[in-house]
Amino acid sequence: MVRRSRRRRPVKVKEQHMKINGDRLWASLMELAKIGATEKGGVKRLALTDLDKQGRDLVVGWAREAGLSITIDQIGNVFMRRDGANNALPPVMTGSHIDTQPTGGKFDGNYGVLAGLEVVRTLNDLNIKTEAPIEVAFWTNEEGSRFVPVMMGSGVFCGAFSLETAYAAKDVDGKTVGEELERIGYKGPQVPGDHPIGAYFETHIEQGPVLEDADKVIGVVPAVMGLSWYDCVVAGMEAHAGPTPMGLRKDALQVATKIMQEVVAIANRYPPYGRGTVGMVQVFPNSRNVIPGEVKFSIDLRNVNDELLNTMHEEMLAFIDQTRSESGLKIEIERVSYYPPCPFHPECVDAVRNATAKLGYSTMDVVSGAGHDAIYAARLAPSGMIFVPCKDGISHNEIEDAKAEHLEAGCNVLLHAMLERARVA
Repeated sequence: MVRRSRRRRPVKVKEQHMKINGDRLWASLMELAKIGATEKGGVKRLALTDLDKQGRDLVVGWAREAGLSITIDQIGNVFMRRDGANNALPPVMTGSHIDTQPTGGKFDGNYGVLAGLEVVRTLNDLNIKTEAPIEVAFWTNEEGSRFVPVMMGSGVFCGAFSLETAYAAKDVDGKTVGEELERIGYKGPQVPGDHPIGAYFETHIEQGPVLEDADKVIGVVPAVMGLSWYDCVVAGMEAHAGPTPMGLRKDALQVATKIMQEVVAIANRYPPYGRGTVGMVQVFPNSRNVIPGEVKFSIDLRNVNDELLNTMHEEMLAFIDQTRSESGLKIEIERVSYYPPCPFHPECVDAVRNATAKLGYSTMDVVSGAGHDAIYAARLAPSGMIFVPCKDGISHNEIEDAKAEHLEAGCNVLLHAMLERARVA
């Protein structure tokens, strides 16, 4: 009798001991950071510029060297695929973006893409075959610093807005997204969204100070805060600062500052995730000895769930109604943007927790206050995020920095979380 040999798993190393190559990950980050490098150590690589093309070409070249096939869709999203044992299964995907702010850093977005590439390289090194395919994506114009809206590629992909709307978006020079995609050679054939996702993970620097302050290595991200943006206009009457008595003034700035203070007070009433910010103010006529006649300013409210965010919204409107009545001034408020809170899928959040526990890293939950492509991916597939600390919580800044060992740890967590979903064949 001939005994049939059992198929052996193609890897000898125990799964809990699988680690990525941290030096290789760091070297890739530093190589990509040379494209658009700034004098202060940051990166300026705006979406769909020649520098963006160079960055895309470099990453795609690395992907081909790792044996990945490339698919590009009509909005320029790039999907780099490693086949699985069962290619009928939807891929387990990871990714982020490689476009930057005008004064951006080396890690925002770039880390998520290159961490995904490092996961693939590690699987290749260890000769590990996954049951489901693995894909690494980078999404077009996440930052929104050249073209609006932000998170454009993933937004079109999930149907948040149309391809035609994205194509028509113009930069300050009047160049459109459609024209620039064509020019740099990244207007692909695939219809956005005609691309299955079984699960999606995104690794990112925190872009805030919480992990560093708590001295934790990994942030498990259960959700992304929702946000409401508003434009507010207070109309009074400009008058001479000297002859006009205080009681007879219609000072738009003094009334506006009451609303601004209330924005902060509302946020403080709903900790720990309440946020209230006035970041832009325009005063007319903006003269030293003229009582301000008009003030335009922005309001940014955020919280972790719809109920709390809506409560903050209603309290702000009620305060503005009261202020309008008490002051007698005309006050207009318009909500100009709304992104609902995004809870991530419990199974993906658990996959991150399990990986972190297996690897023994210190950890805490961190709700994201910033938007990410994972928000839109979560509309289509179970999704989750992994945060690592960044120095002083600074991001969207040329001095943005992160420790190599933290980046390595986050990538190790990504590797194990993806393997939990994709399964070793």
